[in-house]
Amino acid sequence: MKLEELIEYLDYKDLINFKSVEVSGISYNSKTTKKGDIFICLVGEHTDGHEYAQMAIDNGAVALLVEHPVDIKIPQVVVSNTRHKIADIADRFYSRPSLGLNLIGITGTNGKTTVTHLIQRIFEENSQKCALIGTLGYKLSSKGEYRDAKHTTPQAPELQATLRMIKDVEKIDNVVMEVSSHALEQNRVGGCRFDGAVFTNLTQDHLDYHITMENYFNAKAILFKNLKEGNFAVINADDEYGTKFMDIIPEGVNIYTYGIRNKADVSAKNIEFSLNGAEFTLVTGSNEYKVSLHMNGMFSIYNVLAAVTTAIALKIDIKIALKALENIKGVAGRFEVVAKKPLVIVDYAHTPDGLENVLNSAREITPKAGKLICLFGCGGDRDATKRPKMGAIAEKIADKIVITSDNPRSEDPQQIITDIIAGLKSVNPEKVTVEPDRGRAIELLKDIANNNDVVVIAGKGHEDYQILKDKTIHFDDREEARKVFDAV
Repeated sequence: MKLEELIEYLDYKDLINFKSVEVSGISYNSKTTKKGDIFICLVGEHTDGHEYAQMAIDNGAVALLVEHPVDIKIPQVVVSNTRHKIADIADRFYSRPSLGLNLIGITGTNGKTTVTHLIQRIFEENSQKCALIGTLGYKLSSKGEYRDAKHTTPQAPELQATLRMIKDVEKIDNVVMEVSSHALEQNRVGGCRFDGAVFTNLTQDHLDYHITMENYFNAKAILFKNLKEGNFAVINADDEYGTKFMDIIPEGVNIYTYGIRNKADVSAKNIEFSLNGAEFTLVTGSNEYKVSLHMNGMFSIYNVLAAVTTAIALKIDIKIALKALENIKGVAGRFEVVAKKPLVIVDYAHTPDGLENVLNSAREITPKAGKLICLFGCGGDRDATKRPKMGAIAEKIADKIVITSDNPRSEDPQQIITDIIAGLKSVNPEKVTVEPDRGRAIELLKDIANNNDVVVIAGKGHEDYQILKDKTIHFDDREEARKVFDAV
């Protein structure tokens, strides 16, 4: 594509050394820049892409997208914010792929991954192909393998390239995508035309980045503010932010609600949990449906309600949707049972609300004679204010807790643990065990848990790595637990 075509609709401030050149790719990493690329000089917290412009040119870049001119004789397009404009460039370069797709975005603190998987399965039960983009990567069908993704929502060039591939190569018309607050704030999904958006919940997370809950809400709200007439929004009516989201949705967007406590278009009643899963009655209008799930926990009910409500918004027969959901065993690392005696559950819960939901769900299925045991830690270089809150929640709900490391990153694991312990009323060794080595901590569960107990290993879920100060190692909670206990 010619450079002048690429920037045809771009709101730029100035053109430097401009001439017509052929652009064959988009790069924002000078090390991986190829011949013919336009190099985007991204400005981040720790690095400034302008400093790497010469390296990118040495590797073949033919043009630059900059926030200020650099002293290099090469075409430069000057914009106010390269991090935002990279999305416009990517959308144009890949010929606006989302225009040819039925694109559904899922956002919220918890539940995004599960809801995307549920919706994908509903599409397939309705004899429609659906691709999924999210935390675990992207996959072209529910039975397919995940392909790697470095973020919950990829950077704009990778995202737009993936959407174009899904449409043109794989001939798939439906895409369901997790949309993180970071991706919205950083405009990684800029250019994407969403046909529908789903809100799961909003609780404390990422405040190291957003600082306040209001900023966090405003980031999530971008997804809904950009919906157009005829699109749809699915909103959790039980969440305290549900009404705020509904207030900012543009006129002409069809709004559907779900919930259990508050009045909603789709709701659940007569909810019962057992070791085998959950049963409830789904209510929509004057219609009621008996539902039996292999999944467990109140949060699973909410996830299913979100998916069913989305199916209704998509005009998919509710009976088809429920058939798909009743056949699902669960999602990797989400309340995943890895051993039966004791019952060992691995879950991704890494926020106060997420941990509380998982522990309350585990308590529902803990035998009267059994104990509920929780092993968890908190991530380093992330919101430190949630650490004592998670400690207090674990102490309140679980009978015994094991405090350990999560992904400490550059922080001292012991300091993170100290922050967690600050939320405890007491550090009674009969109830609280501290072991910074996560592998060793899981081994200790063998001596702590009896056969009729329930053990929740929280924080990392599907992750198969641990990020330490100086390296990243292979580490999977599920593998470690299976070494200690008889696997399912």
